[in-house]
Amino acid sequence: MSPPSDTLESVGEVEALKRIFPRLPAAASALLGPGDDAAVISAPDARFVVTTDMMIHGPDFRLAWSTPHDLGWKAAVTNLADVAAMGARPSALVVAIAAPLDTPVATLEGIADGLRDACAALAPGAGVVGGDLSVSRTLTLAVTAFGDLDGRAPVVRSGARPGDVVAVAGDLGRAGAGIWLLFDRAMSSVATASASASSSPTTTSPTVTRHPDATLGRAVRHHHPALIEAQLAPTSPLHAGVAAAEGGATAMLDVSDGLVLDAGRIATASGCSIDFSHAAIEAEAAALRAVDDVIGAQSRDFVLCGGEDHALLATFAPSVPLPAGFRRIGVVLERAAGHPLVTVGGEAYVKPGGWDPFSDWNGAEG
Repeated sequence: MSPPSDTLESVGEVEALKRIFPRLPAAASALLGPGDDAAVISAPDARFVVTTDMMIHGPDFRLAWSTPHDLGWKAAVTNLADVAAMGARPSALVVAIAAPLDTPVATLEGIADGLRDACAALAPGAGVVGGDLSVSRTLTLAVTAFGDLDGRAPVVRSGARPGDVVAVAGDLGRAGAGIWLLFDRAMSSVATASASASSSPTTTSPTVTRHPDATLGRAVRHHHPALIEAQLAPTSPLHAGVAAAEGGATAMLDVSDGLVLDAGRIATASGCSIDFSHAAIEAEAAALRAVDDVIGAQSRDFVLCGGEDHALLATFAPSVPLPAGFRRIGVVLERAAGHPLVTVGGEAYVKPGGWDPFSDWNGAEG
């Protein structure tokens, strides 16, 4: 670990990269890794899946509660889950980071460790093959992920047909409950302090405070580990993506923005509607309460619209056995004029929900 006094400004780009590269995970598919102008990745299928995602301090994460390791882990998982949702095997990542000059080099090392550990735990063989390091007022991570289809057809959103079974692999509701707890518990002290310190009640600009050691989230994480870990360092069933493709999935996506919102995307692309079983949703809510009963009656809402669990939602022909890890939660129906895209027990779920960075961010960094 670097000395605490070492920052990007004090050591420079070359030295910072020299410390980061050895910590990054190597990719089994890399014929040429970091060090040249570009990497070279093998693609035995002659096709590859590619996706990209950004994480920006403020709308996407808060240093008030996320550790650098959390950031690296989550940056890897959010992208690898999109690859898995296409039925592909994650193979490589390209990572670009922009950070303030006073950012400790140890922070970047922690991010690199998180990237390495997530790949090792969830996508063995996948690794970082290159990227970029730059300076910005706001800490930003941009990740591009690649995946190999291994000769399979990609599983897209538009393949669901009436009569198909709707199934999910992975947890539902934990991450949404976790972010609710963080804002409710960890940020309450910031709000109190900001209110007492404010000398102008008409001020509209958010108070920006840096907490590089994630002190605000530590106590909440200690008391509610399962929910907070699911939000800050999610675990996605990446292996289930390939299993679903091999098992005949007709449509699939990564549940990142909420079950109802993401199911609506399959329904829209496939020209159908989706009905979730009331009993199945209640069972998911009960399972969430069994993990941590702090959320109580809100458990059903978190299951349906919490988001960021990175579970895999897929549809299968009714004659196809569900692959290991998937459980049935609904059915695909014919689209009827005026009928909602997604229902629960035949009734529309009317509460708003799902992750939307353009409407949910309050403008603060945290």
